Parts: sequence; structure tokens; C-alpha cells
Amino acid sequence: MTSNAPLTQDQLKALVGRAALAYVVPGEILGVGTGSTVNCFIDALAEMRDQIPGAVSSSEASTARLKALGIPVFDANAVGELAVYVDGADEIDGQGHMVKGGGAALTREKIVAAQSRRFVCIADASKKVPVLGRFPIPVEVVPMSAQQLVRRFAAMGGQATLRQAKDGSGPLVTDNGQHILDVAGLAIADPLGFETQVSQWPGVVTVGVFAHQRAQVCLLGTPEGVQTLTF
Repeated sequence: MTSNAPLTQDQLKALVGRAALAYVVPGEILGVGTGSTVNCFIDALAEMRDQIPGAVSSSEASTARLKALGIPVFDANAVGELAVYVDGADEIDGQGHMVKGGGAALTREKIVAAQSRRFVCIADASKKVPVLGRFPIPVEVVPMSAQQLVRRFAAMGGQATLRQAKDGSGPLVTDNGQHILDVAGLAIADPLGFETQVSQWPGVVTVGVFAHQRAQVCLLGTPEGVQTLTF
């Protein structure tokens, strides 16, 4: 007797993680993102470890997972342009613009994305939205600027809160030694303009809207299987 039960979110993540292997270029170093969906990709990538020199990673967590599977990790400064960057998203719209940073790695993610010729986003169907902003926009900030930036977002109609560490020790500290504001209440109708504007504010390290570094491909996990979107 076969089961017609819908796939769980974890099963969808595994499905798109494996589908992304088709975009890995044998013989070339690739960029690898961060998060639970990317973890599924890294686990699948272990099957191809003999076909690639290694990866550039966007977080300490992904670096540890790659190395544990025998995949060499290169410093971004030690290599040139990357063929492809595979990463997840907290939201993605119909043009490939994304919100990223739920896992606190947005700065390094944007750096590796900018170093790559092609961004392949892997996500489950719940991440596809008509307009960005339902998921609070992460913004990595220099700590001394946080309250000034809270006020600037409030003037735009957003509610910015300082992300706290899960262990209750105080504000979360990123791999780069900075803090993160999560900005709720904004509908990002012009992702490119919003990213450009906020990136110029003193104290902003990286805004979690990826419009300049948008995805060219999105592998979306749906109940019917993997849907491929190209932008």
C-alpha cells in the first residue's frame, strides 16, 4: 500500500538540496551558503567531493559541515570568480529578489554571492512571496549604531528589534562580531532601491535584501516535486 501523504518541509528541503547538484560545475570551486536547506545540499554534495576542488563557505557552521564530509574549504580571498553559489532564502519573489539572514550569515552570504557567476536559490514553496517583507528583514549593524537605525526604520514605518542570542546571554553576535536588527512591518515594493538606500546608512554592514545579488535560478520544493524558476 502506497502513502499519498504530502511531503514534509524537511523532505522538500532534501529534495531541492539534491536537485542543486545538477548546477555544480565539476572541476570548479563553488560557493556554499548557510541554513537548514543548505545543510541538505552539503550532505548531498559529499557524493561529488571527488569531482570538485572544494568550496568557499558563507559561515563557520557550513565550513564545519563541509570539512566533516571531506570537502576542502577555501578562503574567499584565495580564489577568483566562482562558477555557482548555492544558498537558501527566507523569502524569494517572482524576479529572484530575496530576503536572507534568518541564520545570521547574511554578510558573508552576500560576499560569496557577489563572487559567483550564478546564484542558485534552493527553498521550499512556503518561501515564495509576491512582495518581500512578510519575513522580518535582517540587517547586520555595527553595535553602536543600533538605536539610531531603529529610529530610521521607524520613520519608514518599520519596527526594528535587536536579535537576541538563543542562550539568553544578550544580543546575538554574528561571525563578524556585529549585531542584527530584524525589521518587521515593511513591504519591499522596490527591492533594488531599498537595498541601495539602506546600505548607505552609517552603521549598516549588510541589509538582508538580495536584489543586487539576486538569484538567477530557484529550485522550489513543492508537493508536485521540484519546480525550477529562472529569472
